[in-house]
Amino acid sequence: MNGNGYRKIGVYICHCGMNIASTVDPKKVAEYAMTLDSVVMARHYIFMCSDIGQELIENDIKELGLNRVVVASCSPRMHELTFRKVCQRAGLNPYLFEMANIREQCSWVHSDRELATEKAMALVRAAVRRVFFQEPLEARDTAVNPNTLVIGGGIAGIQAALDIANAGYEVVLVERDAAIGGHAIQLSGTFPTLDRVTCLMTSKVEEVASHTMIKLHTYAEVEEVSGYIGNFTVRIRNKASFVDNQLCTDCMLCSDVCPVSVPSEFERGLAQRKAIYTPHSGAVPFRLIVDSQACRHFSTDQCHACQDICPTQAIDFSQKDTFVEEKVGAIIAAPGYDLLPRERIST
Repeated sequence: MNGNGYRKIGVYICHCGMNIASTVDPKKVAEYAMTLDSVVMARHYIFMCSDIGQELIENDIKELGLNRVVVASCSPRMHELTFRKVCQRAGLNPYLFEMANIREQCSWVHSDRELATEKAMALVRAAVRRVFFQEPLEARDTAVNPNTLVIGGGIAGIQAALDIANAGYEVVLVERDAAIGGHAIQLSGTFPTLDRVTCLMTSKVEEVASHTMIKLHTYAEVEEVSGYIGNFTVRIRNKASFVDNQLCTDCMLCSDVCPVSVPSEFERGLAQRKAIYTPHSGAVPFRLIVDSQACRHFSTDQCHACQDICPTQAIDFSQKDTFVEEKVGAIIAAPGYDLLPRERIST
């Protein structure tokens, strides 16, 4: 035992009935804990989370002047808050507490009692060393931004955005493609009734596009998230489409004269699209995009067919990506999924 007057640490080893004690020797672990620097008390008890177990800790804090506490027991997800409240009741800052998981991370995953006990000692040693350096924290209230960022404009993101917006909160919906709907809009029918997906999805995508509480960013990506829970600053990159949406009348003349055809992502490569295109005929929002990877203007600077035929001069090859910042308090990630390439399916 090496108490130093500044750090007085108490260590408490739980048997958890036989959940821990059947594989780990709690007595040996407690005896070992007493040899650690700044540990002035180490106990073991059948159920540390019980009223009696909590009283042991509370009384030791008051009577021995403990200013740090370690409990070696089950997962912190179960009882970290329990033991923090014990510390608080005894007058100790609840953040001067550390928990070592010797059940899920030790007794439940090992069968050798000697080795499991050694591992429990190591976990306790690490927790003691960690709590040694912890400083008291104080809880404080802070304003929370009620707006929500939803990443992904597939059916999951659409429904999340609508639920939140219909509850009266503002939503920023970011979709990396030019239109919302995701994979669901690509399907012809749904199981088991084979209802047409377009009938089911059209009303939802239109509601998102026209909802006054939803700010929609399509053909955009989240570049950076800073801040903290309740107050995030999100930097969004709106990718250059090279088409001025304010001037474009959706006449599609540009797409008709485009000499380049490439596989359509929406059709999973089973059909072709032009280098200037809209994802599909029912796209929401309906907007034209120039694919700079396929467009001959960007590779050879020789083709201006779309620009020449546009009656409103909406094609702007000098357009650059733009960035905006949004303030939100919560973030929902609904990025969707990628289909497994058939090449990876073994026969």
